[in-house]
Amino acid sequence: MAPRLASWMLQGLLRGASLTLCVGLAGTSAAETIVGATFDGPTTRYGHGILGDAVEFTELVIETEDWAHKTRYRVSLPEDHVFEDIAPRLWDITGDGAPEVVVIETDLARGASLAVYDETGKIAETPHIGRTNRWLAPIGAVDLDGDGRVEVAFIDRPHLTKTLRVFEWDGSDLVLDAELSGLTNHRIGQDFISGGVRDCGDGPELVTANSDWSDVMVTRLEGGALETRSVAAFSPEQLAAVLNCAL
Repeated sequence: MAPRLASWMLQGLLRGASLTLCVGLAGTSAAETIVGATFDGPTTRYGHGILGDAVEFTELVIETEDWAHKTRYRVSLPEDHVFEDIAPRLWDITGDGAPEVVVIETDLARGASLAVYDETGKIAETPHIGRTNRWLAPIGAVDLDGDGRVEVAFIDRPHLTKTLRVFEWDGSDLVLDAELSGLTNHRIGQDFISGGVRDCGDGPELVTANSDWSDVMVTRLEGGALETRSVAAFSPEQLAAVLNCAL
């Protein structure tokens, strides 16, 4: 539990959740930039345990900075939601050069979604998977196809469906852009997610495993379609080498 409690991260606000100004020095500014976030409010009210323990989180603390002030905002989820995640991610989803907070937010009855927050609350969310004890594992956020809009990628049900889904920021929300089955990035009980995004000089690529963990896979978004290829036999060392463009 301790490593997950100590991780710095960013998470989002849900319908019915509350967003509270925790600490503000001389007010807030329109030029606020998100610089950090943590989960808080550990809970055992959702017994999925996909990350190796039964502890999830009910609160997200977002820290912002402007030229003179630091401010903290606290998101508190309603009783039927948890943050079922390792740590919040500071990813630029809107493409403005400043990060938002990306988290896995789970409805106890409808499963996980990928949610995006800033200091104003939740600004986007993918659909919940549809039933309890169903989860997703994020990969990364980047303009995958060079069209000037950011895509965010995750594996939907990495232990069951094993489907890569790519959502694009359309200026106001996340919309499904492409999907491809046969890929995964997490094993049940692991407190980490494998893979990520790399750019070896020819544009960004998504790095995962294939469905049976025998190969390291590299996937590109070309012409609106996802194209994947095996680049190495899977091992943690080979995965690191692929992410570092050594393979």
